[in-house]
Order: sequence, then C-alpha cells, then structure tokens
Amino acid sequence: VQLQASGTGLVQPGGSLRLSCAASGNIFSINVMGWYRQAPGKQRELVAVITSGGSTNYADSVKGRFTISRGNAKNTVYLQMSSLKPEDTAVYYCNIKFIREYWGQGTLVTVSS
Repeated sequence: VQLQASGTGLVQPGGSLRLSCAASGNIFSINVMGWYRQAPGKQRELVAVITSGGSTNYADSVKGRFTISRGNAKNTVYLQMSSLKPEDTAVYYCNIKFIREYWGQGTLVTVSS
C-alpha cells in the first residue's frame, strides 16, 4: 500500500490550503483514512479522520476550521484547511488503517506572515 500526498505550501495566517492524498495497492473497502501532523519538537497528533462510511472525527484544535472528506475516486482523502494559524505549522501525514496502518511521506504546511 502506498500513500501519495500533495498540497504543501506556505500560507499567511487566516489563509486556506487543501491537502490531498491518494492510497493505492490492496486496500480493504472498509477502512479509515486521516491526517496527522507533527510540529517541530512535538509528538505526532491526530488532525482528522474519516471512515469509509463517511463518519468523521476532528481534533478540538481544528474543529470548525478544517474539513476532511473522501473523494469520488476510491481511497482518496482531502483536508480543507481554513482560517489557518501559525500553530498549524507542521508536517502533515496521510494515514490509512485496515488490519494495519500505512503512512504517507509527509507534506509541510507553513503558516506565517
């Protein structure tokens, strides 16, 4: 299983950015895809996850600002980030879980003026 993420960038505070991730390989139809992030000097943390049935869960710090969604293509996931804050600066990792979990390579999001 491979995960390919895109959407890295430098954004000003208050701006928006969309991350995309496509999973390929032998993937169960029932799975959970999500985004995690790791800021410098901090542990990796959950940002948002979505099940294959469409149920979502968000970190409190991003509720109301970030939206996770599934694409029409199987096993694609998006993270629409709005009202970005400097504290959102981190490497964002795409993740898929079914029996075991797999990680993408990470994409850097920098929020700075």
